[in-house]
Amino acid sequence: MQMPRIHVRPAVLAACLLVASSVWPLAARGERDVSGESARSAPQWVRDAVVYEVFPRNFSEQGDLSGVTARLSHLKELGVTTVWLMPIHPIGEKFRKGRFGSPYAIRDYYAIHPDYGTTNDLKRLVQEAHRLGLKVILDLVANHTAWDNVLVQRHPEFYKRDAQGNIIPPVPEWSDVAGLDYSNPKLRDYMIGVMKHYVREFDVDGFRCDVAFMVPTDFWEQARAALDAVKPDLMLLAEASKPELLVRAFDLDYSWPLHATLNRVLLDGAPASEFRRTWEEMRRQFPKGALHLRFSDNHDEARAVARFGIRGALAAQVFMLTLDGVPLFYNGMEVGDATESGDPALFEKLPIFWQPKERPPLRTIYRDLLRLRQQYAPFRSERLIWLRNSDEANLVTFMRLDDRDEFVVVINFSNRPVIGWVEVMHSHEFRPVKIAGMPEVSMSGFPLFRLNGFEWRIYHRVVPR
Repeated sequence: MQMPRIHVRPAVLAACLLVASSVWPLAARGERDVSGESARSAPQWVRDAVVYEVFPRNFSEQGDLSGVTARLSHLKELGVTTVWLMPIHPIGEKFRKGRFGSPYAIRDYYAIHPDYGTTNDLKRLVQEAHRLGLKVILDLVANHTAWDNVLVQRHPEFYKRDAQGNIIPPVPEWSDVAGLDYSNPKLRDYMIGVMKHYVREFDVDGFRCDVAFMVPTDFWEQARAALDAVKPDLMLLAEASKPELLVRAFDLDYSWPLHATLNRVLLDGAPASEFRRTWEEMRRQFPKGALHLRFSDNHDEARAVARFGIRGALAAQVFMLTLDGVPLFYNGMEVGDATESGDPALFEKLPIFWQPKERPPLRTIYRDLLRLRQQYAPFRSERLIWLRNSDEANLVTFMRLDDRDEFVVVINFSNRPVIGWVEVMHSHEFRPVKIAGMPEVSMSGFPLFRLNGFEWRIYHRVVPR
């Protein structure tokens, strides 16, 4: 029996647009074919990153930057390397949605939301993160502003307008924001100035760029060149699935197509073999060496535990942690938090409940998986081999490897027990990896196995020298 369909929040349209863009042919989307080119070479710290998305309003009871700073050591102990702060700026009041409004409706790019604290609080957060060896990236919302943003009065020429000369939202459904017009070179200079400000004054390590596919690619390339002159090893993360963005501008993007497949498999009953098909299609479309953010949970959808159930959510995140690319954690998912599962999550205050009842030891499991990722280079490389198995409709099996170690990942994406096998050479030399918080697995039997619903295993072989 498949899990029931969960309603996905209609208030955030970006995810839907991005998924649609991934299935239309490049030419139909007005994009150039860059599959024969090479992706921009990302700094090593970006390639090795584990990103944690923080919604400051909900991350702590006080809902401010100090509340984030207080938990940085917990993120470090989990295995996080990079902290992404969702927008930290004052939120517009005109046409506001919900009681608190969307953090993506920004009133002043140069100001800190008064509920979050002061510029000194942000500086302390970044300094403490750096002391712990963590990087910090900010959310840059370059496509639109709140209707009462300071720019509406100071620079009305920065905005898109209809035939009657009225400022308009970027898409009709986003009624709480006004669209910016990147045909204006002064707007480009202004937005690059905002980015330089936070790099120079706060020493941030990069930006996650909201709906980057809706802003012209040549602007991002212009911004990248300007930022490289200030701090050349910055991370630029595109909320997009647009191949050309990774050639000269961005280090990595969202793997929206794979996330859409995750929903199709776990909610709509699509076969698990769709994961491989989606992954291979992305390899064909994107420039060589392209790096993608892998995620099962983020602020644009109901929480993974609400969509997939606790065991399904764990299986989904294990998949993202063992694939190629950069994994993402979102705001309390390491304890199975589901407080943001309803529609108003982005527009209300719903603090994380850090000690939920009747949850498996998710934090312990994720910590051990991240230690495995840190200890063994195959999990941080591009190399991945899909393996044939006995039940392609329900099982996902693949290998991560180098010349020293081979790991086989086996995940049951159905809620029913599966008895099966995986086709792999030297199978008798593989041993199950022990993950704290998970039951021990028999040392014998592989490549045969029995998995309960949403159960998963990792097997390790040391390559003889």
